[in-house]
Amino acid sequence: MPIDVAKVVGAELPRTTASWDRDDVILYHLGLGAGVPPTDPGELEYCYEGRLKVLPTFGVLPVFSTLTGLVGLDGMDFNPVMLLHGEQEITVHKPLPVRATVTNTGRVEHVYDKGKGATVVVVAETRDERGEPLCTNRFVAFIRGEGGFGGDPGPAPANEPPDRDPDLVAESPTLPQQALIYRLSGDKNPLHVDPDMARLGGFDTPILHGLCSYGIVAKAVVDHALDGDVTRVAGFAARFGGVAYPGETLVTKMWRTDRGIVVHTDCKERGTKVVTNALMTVR
Repeated sequence: MPIDVAKVVGAELPRTTASWDRDDVILYHLGLGAGVPPTDPGELEYCYEGRLKVLPTFGVLPVFSTLTGLVGLDGMDFNPVMLLHGEQEITVHKPLPVRATVTNTGRVEHVYDKGKGATVVVVAETRDERGEPLCTNRFVAFIRGEGGFGGDPGPAPANEPPDRDPDLVAESPTLPQQALIYRLSGDKNPLHVDPDMARLGGFDTPILHGLCSYGIVAKAVVDHALDGDVTRVAGFAARFGGVAYPGETLVTKMWRTDRGIVVHTDCKERGTKVVTNALMTVR
């Protein structure tokens, strides 16, 4: 049955709690390819508890259990294999700590009709033990085969790159086993590890998690445009323009603008889009 928009829009997702410590932060960073070279002072800030900082995109992890509430939500009858991550935006209210216990709440904000599929927009808020907001995530899930119901198509993509050469370009190689490491941070979708499930999803081989690409690109921008200062990140919005495969190299182009840093990332080996229409806002 198609998505029942009237039931789904405005629906609250289950409240969840989550905790993390230094090891969880380090594992997340390793899942993004941090630690190369292993003695580099900047890389050690991602991988060594003695001088640890937290990449702001870590904030996507604590709310992952909240998002699973989409499956089985009244009015959301769909095959999870047909779900792809379409867009992601995080607003960082204050720098993320290296350890915390948080509470997450979420709701479905919109359902848009994209013809060949539907996009479901979920907004989730994460608060610390004192009830203060740490970050707000906006997840956009694209569900293939669920469109064509005559609904609002939604806004057009924003954050197009300026018509000039980028100010900075960074290359981020990934490991052949990158998805196997990243999944240990909580996203156990078999699409990213099981060849049979990948083929069911329409891919020849398992693909890299969209949120892994998202974190890799954010790290590239922080390291090259913000001198590694994670506290300057106020937010990061991105659209997943295509998939990356473990072992490929992501090439990230950056443009400094009055709105922030506009970002576009391609796969070096195939020349295809990976992350598009991205903007990192800074403090």
